[in-house]
Amino acid sequence: MNRFIYPATLVVDTAGFYLVTFPDIPEAGTDAETREEAIHEAPDALIAALGGYMEAKRAIPLPSQITQDQLRVTLPILVAAKLALYEAMRTAKVTNMEMGRRLGISESAVRRLLDLDHRSHIAHVEAALATLGHRLVVEVHAA
Repeated sequence: MNRFIYPATLVVDTAGFYLVTFPDIPEAGTDAETREEAIHEAPDALIAALGGYMEAKRAIPLPSQITQDQLRVTLPILVAAKLALYEAMRTAKVTNMEMGRRLGISESAVRRLLDLDHRSHIAHVEAALATLGHRLVVEVHAA
């Protein structure tokens, strides 16, 4: 199982729209007029829902096994790294203030590191993970 690849279900509703839902993240979903459009919008729907989990200080659900009839929705690397940092901080009970102290940055800079919409430098997220004893690893697979 890959931590940041989520299964998604694609169905056509009664109006002819393509609907994408996520069994592990019931708050995430999107629809579109074409299959391609729905698949293209799926990561954004997933990211928005996971951002809601972070705002509510909830755990990020692990993805379930992807079945043959499901789509694979892979989160962008920076988003995956930020979610990993969020989970590492949550598990270690490290606040934004404490993380800022450890990194020598402000609490608002830590908030930006955790903001899924902010274009942080991956090296900064990697450094924050390292302070919690985690290492960022990237894998490349053929499409």
